[in-house]
Amino acid sequence: MIQIRQLSKVYYLGSNTIHALRDINLDIGQHEFTAIIGPSGSGKSTLMNMLGCLDTPSAGTYQLDGVEVSRLSDDRLADIRNRKIGFVFQGFNLLHKLNALENVELPLVYQGVGARIRRHKAMEALERVGLGDRIYHRPSELSGGQQQRVAIARAIAGEPPVLLADEPTGNLDSKSGVEIMQILKQLHQNGSTVILITHDPNIAGQTDRIIHIQDGEIVDDRRAG
Repeated sequence: MIQIRQLSKVYYLGSNTIHALRDINLDIGQHEFTAIIGPSGSGKSTLMNMLGCLDTPSAGTYQLDGVEVSRLSDDRLADIRNRKIGFVFQGFNLLHKLNALENVELPLVYQGVGARIRRHKAMEALERVGLGDRIYHRPSELSGGQQQRVAIARAIAGEPPVLLADEPTGNLDSKSGVEIMQILKQLHQNGSTVILITHDPNIAGQTDRIIHIQDGEIVDDRRAG
């Protein structure tokens, strides 16, 4: 599903050169449940941006589902993001003027999915995360855990092959965090490729593979068991 070779990212801030990523080589297969872990400043957020086609590398290549994406135009990257990757963020990123159903429908609107099919897919996704009885609630009427469930439903409604979750339990209490991890595990069991970005070893330990990044380099890559 994902093949990265010699990928580097360099930022230039005035006279300073920052090597955020250094010669990363990484393969992630279909249906894997993988955690990328590292402390603040390790490069994991930069790597997430690369995996999510939110940024382009300074050097190296990145193939996503058979497509070389490292040199695509912004418009093509946006299309790839919308069709290939479902995003779940720590801050939920819901539109507060829209209800849960409308929030989940939004990426399908961008994909050009017709209204009837769009509504069906959004309702189905909300049912999958246990929010079938909250579809007309706005974010302000939902708990943090429920808002994150809406965000997950939004991410999976278009059935993207990759689900990219950035600190998905970071803003939640422990009970809600456990529930969100259960949903992610279930999505993986149902065939999704799930990549989890975290600084928490307890969260990472619930996945099948842990990739440890430090100072812009992969320093450890191990599978559970």
